[in-house]
Amino acid sequence: MGRRRCGGPLRKLIVLIALLAAGSPGTAADRKGPLVAAASDLTFALDAIADRFTRETGEPVRLVFGSSGQLARQVMHGAGFELFLSADEAFVHRLADAGLTRDRGVLYAVGRLVVFAPHGSPLRVDGSLEGLADLAARGRLTKFAIANPEHAPYGRAAEAALRARGLWDAVRPALVLGENISQAAQFATTGDAAGGLIAYSLALSPALSARGRHALVPESFHPPLRQRMVLTKAAGPAAGRFYAYLQQEEARELFRRYGFALPDEG
Repeated sequence: MGRRRCGGPLRKLIVLIALLAAGSPGTAADRKGPLVAAASDLTFALDAIADRFTRETGEPVRLVFGSSGQLARQVMHGAGFELFLSADEAFVHRLADAGLTRDRGVLYAVGRLVVFAPHGSPLRVDGSLEGLADLAARGRLTKFAIANPEHAPYGRAAEAALRARGLWDAVRPALVLGENISQAAQFATTGDAAGGLIAYSLALSPALSARGRHALVPESFHPPLRQRMVLTKAAGPAAGRFYAYLQQEEARELFRRYGFALPDEG
């Protein structure tokens, strides 16, 4: 379910005054804040960035999180998103090819995959997935969560990592699929799940780090999670300002804090 952030009447008034002072009357959408669609691995990082943007500018931002594939499909079908942050740049390229974006966007981050196990799980956490292989071999793997590979980039990365280690067939019967990586992370921490393969950015959040342990999966185990963002044809001036802010050092530092690699920093 998407999460939205909206400003109250006072914040709307502040935004309107700022727009008038800048010589632009703005639109109703600007005064409510740009509608931003974002991959679920950004839940905590983008929340923090949007909060800082609002504190610094007085402008609200409305955030909707989901799987990149599902969000891209919504844009294709006319959803009013003004800015799209995908966990897989291929979805941005498809929208651009369909003429639905201003350009082909910019690469803003590279994501990482981790193996995660909640406290009390029998799963030995290691990036090489030896602990997962051992648990499956002993018949003790009950449930193991990943995002749905059909539309979630982290799900495809998880499948690739399991196949790279020769574990796909052994683990597949125990898989629990989340509609997006946030739901997969939730599944990995609840019930009798042994754990899951989830986004590093989520594993670093206070909500998850207190509930288990994680280890980075080698990048060589899966295709790179190149994350690209783009303004859609529906974007207004406020969306453009937030898009520019996401490329400034204040936002980049928060991306780093949540475990993302920056594309120009190797």
